[in-house]
Amino acid sequence: MDSARSWLSKLQPRDKMKAKKRDEDGNNDGNGDLTSPVDDGSLSDVTKQKVAAAKQYIENHYKEQMKNLQERKERRTILEKKLADAEVSEEDQNNLLKFLEKKETEYMRLQRAKMGVDDFELLTMIGKGAFGEVRVCREKTTDSVYAMKKLKKSEMLRRGQVEHVKAERNLLAEVDSNCIVKLYCSFQDDEYLYLIMEYLPGGDMMTLLMRKDTLTEDEARFYVGETVLAIESIHKHNYIHRDIKPDNLLLDRYGHLRLSDFGLCKPLDCSTLEEKDFSVGQNVNGSTQNEERSAPKRTQQEQLQNWQKNRRTLAYSTVGTPDYIAPEVLLKKGYGMECDWWSLGAIMYEMLVGYPPFYSDDPMTTCRKIVNWKSHLKFPEEAGLSPEAKDLISRLLCNVNHRLGSKGADEIKAHRFFKGVEWDKLYQIEAAFIPEVNDELDTQNFEKFDEADSQTRPSSKTGPWRKLS
Repeated sequence: MDSARSWLSKLQPRDKMKAKKRDEDGNNDGNGDLTSPVDDGSLSDVTKQKVAAAKQYIENHYKEQMKNLQERKERRTILEKKLADAEVSEEDQNNLLKFLEKKETEYMRLQRAKMGVDDFELLTMIGKGAFGEVRVCREKTTDSVYAMKKLKKSEMLRRGQVEHVKAERNLLAEVDSNCIVKLYCSFQDDEYLYLIMEYLPGGDMMTLLMRKDTLTEDEARFYVGETVLAIESIHKHNYIHRDIKPDNLLLDRYGHLRLSDFGLCKPLDCSTLEEKDFSVGQNVNGSTQNEERSAPKRTQQEQLQNWQKNRRTLAYSTVGTPDYIAPEVLLKKGYGMECDWWSLGAIMYEMLVGYPPFYSDDPMTTCRKIVNWKSHLKFPEEAGLSPEAKDLISRLLCNVNHRLGSKGADEIKAHRFFKGVEWDKLYQIEAAFIPEVNDELDTQNFEKFDEADSQTRPSSKTGPWRKLS
């Protein structure tokens, strides 16, 4: 016992000296408790950002785990209640619950799996743009058919579109709506980002309009109505599409419309334009002086033929077409969800007239027409639009402060053009146009692309695939 006391007495002076040194170095919090030996001030901003990102990742991971667990419990409870109400035998109940557990386990295993492009058989190309391509593909293990969007990362970085891609991925994953294209998974390698989505074999609205020239008002009412529901569904989640156009309105095999391509717009470079370009001198007819000298007056049929000849080139160019972009977006002076309703008005005009309201051979001239819309919005007499259709288009293609939809989609739904439309049954009734689809791999409703002209090459990089975060 005495030897133990002696040993402790020898240690005490050293402990006191260490404590005193800690006080002098400022590593004591004043209550005798020891703090971290690392001063927060010595941490770099990069390190702090990494710590914050790791903390956020861990919190989100466990939050998602708890959410999934709760959802599993709710699904089981609902199934047990339905089985009890249906007076199913105890043996059948046990079998069904075991089947459910098996499916849940398979789903969780699939969620944990690291998917890669090698897990898919790449088939026909159905889309191509500035950032990459879209192909029909088949998953090798399940034979399920999907659409694979492949985006070149270096091009996305160069154009500053990374956040837009993440926004698209997040929106597709977050919004559960039959108006929106479904996203199944996403992953990336060293060169490309991949989004695996449902394949809609009905083609897109651009192809439909090219085949039919114009739609009847009843057909337009159906597709404009479904577009209203699609836009409303993303606005409810506080997303703005910004790039709504016929090529982004896809049709399923039954002819119903789904909205796609969120955040992947190809904005026209207006950096060379100045304020004076948007307020050029106008004559009494409302057309600009330069346009009147350079552009011959065309009939509706001539304008339609010219538009059809050029639209494919514009749609798949690196610039894109500005025909559906709202003036406030072009002017880059701030915009909100109202810009999507302008695009809807431009699409409705094209459905009924045959070409966009501000179309010109030159994209810059189109931009000038859009921002000077008061002088250029005309309805050709030969198109024969009803007063209701003209009024709806005019109230969508107007100043933001007066634009229909600025207070919500219900404003548009209540317009007299939609009189008699049962909005909650629109996706249950027969579509205005039922596309011809022979099988799940049929691509006849999409543009044919020359594989030799593909700007994206298969990745030569190898290594682990990782999910897009």
